[in-house]
Amino acid sequence: MAKDSLFELIQQTVLEGEVEKAAELARKGLDEGLDPLEIINKGFVPAMDEAGARFSDGRFFLPELVAAAEAMKEAMGLLEPLLGKGGAARESLGRVVIGTVEGDIHDIGKSIVASLLTANGFEVRDLGVDVPVGKFVEEAKSFQADIVGLSALLTTTMPKQREVLEALQKLDATKGVKVMVGGAPVTARWAEEIGADGYAEDAVSAVLEARKLVGA
Repeated sequence: MAKDSLFELIQQTVLEGEVEKAAELARKGLDEGLDPLEIINKGFVPAMDEAGARFSDGRFFLPELVAAAEAMKEAMGLLEPLLGKGGAARESLGRVVIGTVEGDIHDIGKSIVASLLTANGFEVRDLGVDVPVGKFVEEAKSFQADIVGLSALLTTTMPKQREVLEALQKLDATKGVKVMVGGAPVTARWAEEIGADGYAEDAVSAVLEARKLVGA
């Protein structure tokens, strides 16, 4: 299959949320000798850019965006470990540690943000849900994170965002880390109140905010 045709098919597959097919196409590209970085940059990144644009202007709703993110995530699981092995390494805009705070098990919004950040050139370490304060601090230090993203979907867990921020500020190794917050009950006013560096109301704006925080 011609490269351009493969990349177009990858984009169509991601936009249609076909998880298994997206992984199959990534594997097909590798089998045909394509560089994993090229497959990402010319197939999957444009697809997620388009998914984000469709979500922003109302052509996509949350289920479609979730499906696209899952398709991208599945394929990236195959491609990312191969980056830099016999090919060019992917240029990184920065390193992000992201997770849903302790006491909160909501995963969808956070996972979409992680997928979009990955698609846009960030190295992302997704800690999952119900993440203790100490785990955020530990991972921010070991990963040498530029940004820590804190998701909270319950008003009762929002204070954990403040606790993580304060814990990061107390540790010399993480004092320069930027903190970005989000989640359904979270507002720009709350972000300002706790001293967060950034706030995003949805996954698309989270990417823009992350780029702003790292000066990209």
